[in-house]
Amino acid sequence: MAVLKVKFNQKKRVKLAQGLWLMNWFSVFAGILVFSMGLFLKIELRKRSEVMDNSESHFVPNCLILVGILSCAFNGFAGKICHDSLDPAKFVKWKPLLKPYLALCFIFNILIFFVALICFLMRGSLDSTLAQGLKNGMKFYRDTDTPGRCFMKKTIDMLQIEFKCCGNNGYKDWFEIQWISNRYLDFSSKEVKDRIKSNVDGRYLVDGVPFSCCNPSSPRPCIQYQVTNNSAHYSYDYQTEELNLWLRGCREALLHYYSSMMSSMGAIVLLVWLFEMAVTVGLRLLHTSLESIANPEDPECESEGWVLENSLKDTLRSALENLKKIGKFNQVEADAEGGGGEDGGKTQTVATVS
Repeated sequence: MAVLKVKFNQKKRVKLAQGLWLMNWFSVFAGILVFSMGLFLKIELRKRSEVMDNSESHFVPNCLILVGILSCAFNGFAGKICHDSLDPAKFVKWKPLLKPYLALCFIFNILIFFVALICFLMRGSLDSTLAQGLKNGMKFYRDTDTPGRCFMKKTIDMLQIEFKCCGNNGYKDWFEIQWISNRYLDFSSKEVKDRIKSNVDGRYLVDGVPFSCCNPSSPRPCIQYQVTNNSAHYSYDYQTEELNLWLRGCREALLHYYSSMMSSMGAIVLLVWLFEMAVTVGLRLLHTSLESIANPEDPECESEGWVLENSLKDTLRSALENLKKIGKFNQVEADAEGGGGEDGGKTQTVATVS
């Protein structure tokens, strides 16, 4: 029994072709939208590539760009087919291409669904990429005189100001690294010497943070040095008082920013997928309704269109049988080639002995 079997007359076929032509051009615009989203996300990720550990984060925007380009190409081609289907003389040239084209559309719809899923599932990979990238970026914060790293201080400062965050997981991350360059340390000072000697790695660690961690909305002047020393500041207790520093870590801030962006893009791609599925089903109905016309010389006659000629179960069984036949055929060919090689080897051995 055919799946989604529909009877068509000439008027219905024309309406279907015209509707599909319009839907295909809407899909072209949707493809442009998906392409633009991928380009925007790629630019946003490149802006902060210095605080990302690898290039895997660009997998999502690259997929969106690819889907956008393919959507424009596929739907532009389908629009031409729908337009020419109104004229039997023009439609003849497209008949041999329709089945392979519909198979490609099916694969393309799977690709769109896969891209929509990865937009929602890339949070874990992005989290680890940001965690390691920010950790490395903070280590290089002090290297303002090192070629290739001199921009890192500005990058981190601008990031913390823009996203209202501090450190990787929080402001205390700055306590664990030397973020002040040796160039600005007075090594004749006893305090500096004592701090360096007290650290096994010989680093100058302080309970302070860069200025970009300061919250300008706080009424109190920013306390960015001796943050954990209550006696160094008047009427101050860092454990009970709300600090005038950004408390949220930059990893969490960036992760929320990119995750919400990709989730929104994933929802849009899912809508595009549903629309593309509808277009593919419509194209299949148009294809089968034109193929099943009993008398091609009489375009007014009725015909039947369907999505699957047999039931879903029978179609899957037939597809599996075809795959098995292809596998057996390839195996027979491989055995034949192997047998030919062995026979050739035996002949050569006999000739050598004689």
